[in-house]
Order: sequence, then structure tokens, then C-alpha cells
Amino acid sequence: MGNPGAKYEKTRHNVGHMVVDLLVSRAGGSFRAHKTSGMLAAQLSFHGRAVILGKPTAYMNVCGPQIAKLARYFSVPPTDVVAVHDELDIGFGLVRLKRGGGEAGHNGLRSLSSSLGTKDYARIRVGVGRPPVGMETADFVLAGFTAVERRELPDLVERSADAVEWLVREGVEAAQNRLHG
Repeated sequence: MGNPGAKYEKTRHNVGHMVVDLLVSRAGGSFRAHKTSGMLAAQLSFHGRAVILGKPTAYMNVCGPQIAKLARYFSVPPTDVVAVHDELDIGFGLVRLKRGGGEAGHNGLRSLSSSLGTKDYARIRVGVGRPPVGMETADFVLAGFTAVERRELPDLVERSADAVEWLVREGVEAAQNRLHG
């Protein structure tokens, strides 16, 4: 999950797009415009399983309808959808995996849950930390990373992409055990 356009490319809110870009690169694939959903989509195979990776072209807070349309087009049940997103409630550099639950104020997740008609989908929660005192949350997630975070970002994106692959290959519980170990 993330926002479209170069302006947002290197912001905390776009860490989900960074992870999906890495996954497509690892698989040697490429994105194509998917007309039905309006998303950029890549059809790939991970560990012998067909996978559709998508990047919404709508803004984060209203991306749910595009993701739901892509899932329906490829007959992917909502329970097989995986959202990769920035997470304020986890410290920078940490990655967590969960299935279902609340949206914790994340408008992108709220949009997705509403569009899928369920909260029962997997989430790769990429920790971006909390805003400093006095900074609005929206300003924080739409800002670039600090110099220290930029040095650590490639490792965070790698571990998040690994988590997606473990989830596809091994399922939620086994992937959680590996990730949260």
C-alpha cells in the first residue's frame, strides 16, 4: 500500500510499495496497467504458487476499491489478500505479520476492509515508528526518512519482502514463527 507519484515515492507511507517493488524485482517480473482495477499489477510465481502483486494508483486512504477489484478479477478470496503497509504502532525497523484485527486508525486498511467486506486478511506491518512530539501523524507518514532510517531502510524492505515470501510458501503461522521468532 502507498501513494502514487514521485512526490510520495520515498516516504514512510510508501514502504509497502517499496516492498512490492522488491518482490517483483526478485521474481524478474514487471508491472503492467490492469484496466479493470486501475492498479499496476504483476503476475508472478513464488515457490510454485501463482501470485498477483499490485500497487494501487489511488491514494492510500481510498485504495481499497482498487485492491478489491483486482482480487475479484483474479478470483482471489479476501482471506488470501495480503496488505503490506506502514505501521506507526511498531518501532522503525521491525516487521510483524498478523491476520485480521482492527485497522489501528490506518485509513488505507479501513478502506481495504470496507471494500473486501472483511478484516480477515493478512497484513505485513512494516514499522515506521511514531512521529516526534508536536508533529502531526499525516505529516510524519508523508515525510521522508531520517538519514539513519535511510541507511536501515534497505534491510527493512528486504525483511518485509522475505515475510511475504514466507507467508506465500509456508502460511501465516509458520511465517509468524520465522518472523517473530
